[in-house]
Amino acid sequence: MNDRKKHYPSIGWRERVSLPQLGIYGITAKTDTGARSSCLHAFQVDEFDKDDTPWVRFGVHPSRRSTFDEVWCEAKVVDKRLVKNSGGIESHRYFIETQLQLGDRIWKTEISLADRETMGYRMLLGRTAIRNHYLVNPGRSFLQSRHKKRKKS
Repeated sequence: MNDRKKHYPSIGWRERVSLPQLGIYGITAKTDTGARSSCLHAFQVDEFDKDDTPWVRFGVHPSRRSTFDEVWCEAKVVDKRLVKNSGGIESHRYFIETQLQLGDRIWKTEISLADRETMGYRMLLGRTAIRNHYLVNPGRSFLQSRHKKRKKS
């Protein structure tokens, strides 16, 4: 065995993550190693200038079961790129850089903004975000985070 090989903890196919600089805590993200970049559900994305630098203001529905909870965010734009979605359709997306917290680790990563209202999860955790941090166990969930139990009505 190579002595330089690092040991990485495992994450499941879905985990609860936080984006503390955006004020988003405990959003359930689907781990997607087929996606290069991470993606956050965003609506009403508006670009504006702040000190001659492009920024975006956008809303997020952190819960996939509710559109009533909204978090409004502002972030500096680091890029605008053409991204191909899982259906092969290309669109231009804003990319921001922000802190990502998963388990007890926090690091900076790039995240694209897209309307994921009809998707199962409000956030995708792409392979570049988890590279050099975690290994993925596709048969498990919430290995680095606790799953919130739904209240029965």
